[in-house]
Amino acid sequence: MALIVRPHGGRPARYCSSACRQRAARRRAASGVTPAVSTVGGSVLPPALDSFVGRRHELAGLRTLLRSSRLLTLTGAAGVGKTRLALEFARRLPKRFTRVDLVELASLQDGALLTQSLAAALGVGERAGRTGVDVLVRAIGDASRVLILDNCEHLAEPCARLTATLLGRCPRLRILATSREALRVPGETVLRVGELSLPPADAGDDVTALMRSDAVRLFVDRAASNSPGFTLHPGNGPMVAEICRRLDGLTLAIELAARHVGALALSDILAGLDDQFSQLDLLTGGSRTGPQRHSELAAAVDWSHRLLDPAEQAVFRRLSVLVGGFDVTAAQTVCAGAGIERRQVFRILCALEAKSLVVRLPGETAPTRFRQLSAIRACALDRLLASGELHATLRRALAWLTELAERGREDVFADQAGSPLAAERDNLASVLARGAEPGDAVRVRLTLELARVHYQQEQPSAARALLTGLLQEAGGRALGGQVPALAARVACQQSDPDEALRRGEQAVRSERTRRDAAGLANALDARAAARLCRGEFAEAIADLRECLEIVASVGRPQDTAWCTHHLAWALLQAGGEREADELMSRCLPVLRQQAPWPRTAAALHTAGAVRLALGRLRSAETLFAEVLRIAPGASFHALYPVEGLALVAAESGDMQRALRLYEASAQARRSLDTEPEAPWRHRMEQAAARARTRLSAAAQEVAVAGARGLRGERLVAYALGAGSGEDRAGRDVRVDDRLRLTARESMVVELVAEGLTNRQIADRLGLSIHTVATHLDKIRDKLGLRSRTQIALWAARRTEGVRTARR
Repeated sequence: MALIVRPHGGRPARYCSSACRQRAARRRAASGVTPAVSTVGGSVLPPALDSFVGRRHELAGLRTLLRSSRLLTLTGAAGVGKTRLALEFARRLPKRFTRVDLVELASLQDGALLTQSLAAALGVGERAGRTGVDVLVRAIGDASRVLILDNCEHLAEPCARLTATLLGRCPRLRILATSREALRVPGETVLRVGELSLPPADAGDDVTALMRSDAVRLFVDRAASNSPGFTLHPGNGPMVAEICRRLDGLTLAIELAARHVGALALSDILAGLDDQFSQLDLLTGGSRTGPQRHSELAAAVDWSHRLLDPAEQAVFRRLSVLVGGFDVTAAQTVCAGAGIERRQVFRILCALEAKSLVVRLPGETAPTRFRQLSAIRACALDRLLASGELHATLRRALAWLTELAERGREDVFADQAGSPLAAERDNLASVLARGAEPGDAVRVRLTLELARVHYQQEQPSAARALLTGLLQEAGGRALGGQVPALAARVACQQSDPDEALRRGEQAVRSERTRRDAAGLANALDARAAARLCRGEFAEAIADLRECLEIVASVGRPQDTAWCTHHLAWALLQAGGEREADELMSRCLPVLRQQAPWPRTAAALHTAGAVRLALGRLRSAETLFAEVLRIAPGASFHALYPVEGLALVAAESGDMQRALRLYEASAQARRSLDTEPEAPWRHRMEQAAARARTRLSAAAQEVAVAGARGLRGERLVAYALGAGSGEDRAGRDVRVDDRLRLTARESMVVELVAEGLTNRQIADRLGLSIHTVATHLDKIRDKLGLRSRTQIALWAARRTEGVRTARR
């Protein structure tokens, strides 16, 4: 929808007669382009019939970018909200733009007619000696104006040529384009319109936290329009949040799903989204008056799909079986075949990403991962079914997953090694559910791998359900003691010691019969874990000594070190701290050098706990801090060293710090729904109780209140501020790569060191005083400091250290 613009000031456009007006109307109708409406000069765009929700950052970014760039292209997936954002931006343009033209190109199919059609849409007629681009250049002239070209993707090349010409000949013209791929014109600035913000995973039923999400606010707004009286409350908040997450924050998909509120319960909407094959039925029924491509999500995706060549269409639909995302290797393995060569897939994947049919996952992890948004994937899967390629594609996916599983076959303690399939958990579950035959050896092997992933990610219920099935079928029994050994570990995770011992003994019996040294070592380790759960320390130590003897004979240093670490942990529980310390001194160097970080983190924690038991507090503190520097702050792996540092603080007499760390860790464990081993938990609870008896009620309240704001990296930063009182504040705190200051925070530190106030810093950096104060709060958390003086001293020491290093 676009209407003719009238300039701000000056005379309105005039026609010489009624016949002229009729000829102009016929030209516009024949062009296939709807004319534009001005947002300035006393004429406005037709008012929106529903509210505009969110996108504050994008609108602010558009205002900034339009000042510095003359060609700005909004790109993004079908249904993400590019057109609506452009319209809202147009409504807010300042009066200095004398004219704004919005031109909708969706119905124009012939790029050769673009120039003539655009001229007709703007009400510009040909004059003697001037045709085509010359007419547009003459009409635009040197006026300060904005031309909005909506839906350029199917005319990308002619739009690119025309915009380059107009910008070159009209010095004050700015063009805002919407397209599913960039125009690739010199000087073009591309703003990718992403999905709406989603609520954080730990928001729970907190309505305030949920309503900070643009996706949730849009769903509530549209649902209330369709079902008056609908509101968000603690009872329905988590379900609304999950619906928005399943739809990836895709604007059109959320609007379409919200229109079913009133006719369907939220639980029914969510259940419908769970089934990829019925998901499209829910994402229909849009506005009858809007463009057809916006009335149903399938139509919106089909618009993009028609612009693909046959090879791109084939890869697009085959990628739909990879529900958990994919890297280039996965895409090549699953999509190659039946006319598509493996070497072609990378180029096609890049083309799909450029056309917004595939999105790159954020972050800098290697290899780069991509995914299809959920609603777009549902459309792609629908086409895969129609093509008859579903089963062949699933077979290729199974072969790829099997190849990944083979990489972990040599691990003696595979359950604890970190599965090579951890990043592919959702793909593995989906492909097993659709593409594997019951009793098939490949299915059995991959089911065990999926159970391992669930166990390693602390999802024991899902792991136990899979293992129960494997234990009851012949294919599972063919794997020997691997299945019952993992079942024993899972039962320990679920605090079911009787089941753990039963499965551990089953694993040992099976492997003694098979006479497989590596399998027997793994089974003994699993039975020892079960016995530790039951408090049978002597029996566990005996199992681990036999396990260590077997592994040492196999000649695998890392597995030997890992088993040694387990024996040290068992000895610590039995009161054998000195032998445990000797064992850790032997195995820790090997694990530091060879093991993946989760194993190294576990061993460092054990070594710290041993030193703590021996009363060597400073050494224990150093070891716990080392764990924090290698474990992700949002991971449960980081909670053990935080708790270890709480114990160090309690033993050192810093009870307020001990209680704060304990409460922060407990809060994080509740959020992650994870529990530590019973002996460790009891020790933590005893230390916290001792801290409370030593602190006044006011001091306890301060510690608990301070813990509420400590999450993720803020908790890690506080914990790394080791020691107590002024001694801790004055220390040169070393921060690892994950906790380094941002460039803006470093600038704030430098200005604090110069003695500037918050207002002076704000003026210098062009920030608000509130923003400066927020930066200072983050700096204090990251560095473990409390005052501006301490920040200045830290900055001086860092500067001096850099100078010394350069000498």
